[in-house]
Amino acid sequence: MAGPVLTGESIEQETKLRDTLSKIKHVIIVISGKGGVGKSTVSSNLAMSLAMKGYQTGLMDIDITGPNIPKMFGIEDEQLMANEKRQLVPIIVPPALKIMSMAFLLPNKDVPVMWRGPVKMSAVQQFIEDVNWGDLDYLVIDMPPGTGDEALSIVQLIPKADGMVVVTTPQDVALLDSRKSVGFAAETKIPIIGIIENMSGFVCPHCGEITNIFKSGGGEATAKEMNIQFLGRVPIEPSVVDSGDAGMPVVLKYPDSASAKAFNEIIDKVIKTVE
Repeated sequence: MAGPVLTGESIEQETKLRDTLSKIKHVIIVISGKGGVGKSTVSSNLAMSLAMKGYQTGLMDIDITGPNIPKMFGIEDEQLMANEKRQLVPIIVPPALKIMSMAFLLPNKDVPVMWRGPVKMSAVQQFIEDVNWGDLDYLVIDMPPGTGDEALSIVQLIPKADGMVVVTTPQDVALLDSRKSVGFAAETKIPIIGIIENMSGFVCPHCGEITNIFKSGGGEATAKEMNIQFLGRVPIEPSVVDSGDAGMPVVLKYPDSASAKAFNEIIDKVIKTVE
């Protein structure tokens, strides 16, 4: 049986994709089985941690219908520009973090994105091919929750991604969905870098006492059971919410907080695993 016929357009797309990926050393995909577990908060802090350590880093927000990354960096009103090659130029956040999000392409932040699967997949492809990422040490990809069209598109476009980081909270329903993320990684043959247990205990800002609102330890137990690296726990702190709403990741605004220290320990494990 004859293979697919390659048109001039498809060859050009394949060339652009290959050229873009050749300049990116490592790709980390941040995934969660369900929404509401703080995946975008984790993605933004991991990416910023990498940039603060001196790595040339990109952060791609492909949560097409709920792009929150620009808000977390205070850049939701920025306008994208194109270079002489008609490539989109990512928004740069100091020290050296390049960010691309669907939010930059919407006429205003209240406009809902009501796209079917094929259109979403095309948008994801353009986020890689038609964006001037330049030379990167790391590209962190903030996925939408679940294992739908966008997730499948990314693993098809970047089959040699270094691995996935699974974000969960300690309660049983989140852990159940996190197992599906692990299964998704296995099916797509992308390694799991590890599991992060987010919202693992509330740290009282007055006395420092920890209250396990959503239980604690479930992520670590799941990682051990599934023979996956446990990357660490990130507590619930008012500083995380405050910094996110203020448009500055907690690792940058409150570097001495328990959450910032947890993120830095986690990214050290990620770097060690990847490199």
